[in-house]
Amino acid sequence: MSVANSIAAVQAGARQIEGTINGIGERAGNCSLEEIAMIIKTRQEFLGVHTGLQHQEIHRTSKLVSQLCNMPIQDNKAIVGANAFSHSSGIHQDGMLKNKNTYEIMTLSLLV
Repeated sequence: MSVANSIAAVQAGARQIEGTINGIGERAGNCSLEEIAMIIKTRQEFLGVHTGLQHQEIHRTSKLVSQLCNMPIQDNKAIVGANAFSHSSGIHQDGMLKNKNTYEIMTLSLLV
């Protein structure tokens, strides 16, 4: 919910949001910076804002934070997880073959 709430805040006029790499923080529910950054990047025209972040550094930074904090990145973590850009079920694969935008609004190439 923190990512959705942060995007709603941006739509309502907020120009600063707080986030953490990989959602790591002292409490549950921290806003994932990499998710927010890529939502703003891929929907910049709609949201009317930009971050100024170097998006190609997100994946590398996520891995570094994971190593330094000794907290593995969950395979199913959006944007940076090992399975973030993988597709396996039949209907899902069929949708991807017909139109990549069905399930992916961004590609891994934006992050590396």
